[in-house]
Amino acid sequence: MRVIFMGTPDFSVPVLDALVEAGHEIAAVYCQPPRPAGRGKKDRPTPVHARAEALGLEVRPPKSLKSDDEQARFAALNADVAVVVAYGLILPQPVLDAPSHGCLNIHASLLPRWRGAAPIHRAIMAGDAETGICIMQMEAGLDTGPVLLREATEIGRDETTGALHDRLSAMGARLIVEALARLDTLSPEPQPEEGVTYASKIDKAEAAVDWSRPAEEVSRQIRGLAPFPGAWTMREEDRIKLLGARVVEGTGTPGEALDDAFVIACGSGAVQVTRAQRAGRGAQDADSFLRGMAIPRGTVLGAG
Repeated sequence: MRVIFMGTPDFSVPVLDALVEAGHEIAAVYCQPPRPAGRGKKDRPTPVHARAEALGLEVRPPKSLKSDDEQARFAALNADVAVVVAYGLILPQPVLDAPSHGCLNIHASLLPRWRGAAPIHRAIMAGDAETGICIMQMEAGLDTGPVLLREATEIGRDETTGALHDRLSAMGARLIVEALARLDTLSPEPQPEEGVTYASKIDKAEAAVDWSRPAEEVSRQIRGLAPFPGAWTMREEDRIKLLGARVVEGTGTPGEALDDAFVIACGSGAVQVTRAQRAGRGAQDADSFLRGMAIPRGTVLGAG
C-alpha cells in the first residue's frame, strides 16, 4: 500500500521499520519539527525524523496541519492510508479524509480505557493488571474512533513504563502490519460508552514521592514515572531520582531506610528501590548506586 507515516518519538520508530520491511511504499514521513536539546540547546531532529532520513524517505516536519496549503500537500500524496503513532499534532478533518482508507492510529491501551496522551504511564500508576494495543480508525474526537484490531498483554508486577513502552511499541509494529494486510476484511468495532478513562499528560508535580502513602501506590508511582520524568525524593540536600521499585515487607516511619539495601518504609508496608539516579549522573542499579551514595539504616528520605 502507499502509506503516509506520522510519528515522532522512539515509540514510533519500530512501526516505521516494520512498514518498510513489509514492503509498503512510504509516500512521506510526517513528524514534529526539530527542537532544542542537549547542553548546547541546538535543534535536534526527532527519533522518527532521524530514522526516516537514514532510510532515505521524504521527511515533512510542519509545525501545524491547519493551513490549506499543508492540507493540499498532504492530499497530493494520494495515499491509500495514513498510519499515525504518537505523532503529537491534531489532524484536521481534511487530513483525516485525504487517504482513500483514512488514517489508522496505533494506541497503547485497551480502548476506551486510557484515551489521551500518557496511557502507558497511567496504566501502571493505576495498578492495571493488563494493557495492550488498539489499531483504531481515526475520527475527530480524542481516541474515540472504532477499533479494527486489539491485543492485550499483562503488566508485570515490577514492570516500569520504559520496559512496557518497548514491548507495546513492538506489538504495535506487528499489529499494524497485520491490519494493513487484512484491511479489506476487518470490521471496525465502535468503542463502548462505558469504561472511558483519560490518560492526562504527566505533570512534573506528580513526581515527588510521598512516603506516607501505601507501599503499593509508591511502587506504582516510581515504576509508572520511570524513566521520565522520574519519581524523586531527597536525602538531605541531594535529590534522588527513583527508577525502579518492588513492594517488600517492612514497617517503620514513612521515608525511613529499614536496612542498608534501599528498603524504605511507607505509610503501610515498604518498597525496595531497585534502580536510582543522582543529579548529574547516569541511572544505576541499586547496588551500584549505594556504593556511591550510601543510605544506611535509619536514614529518612523526604520531599525536601
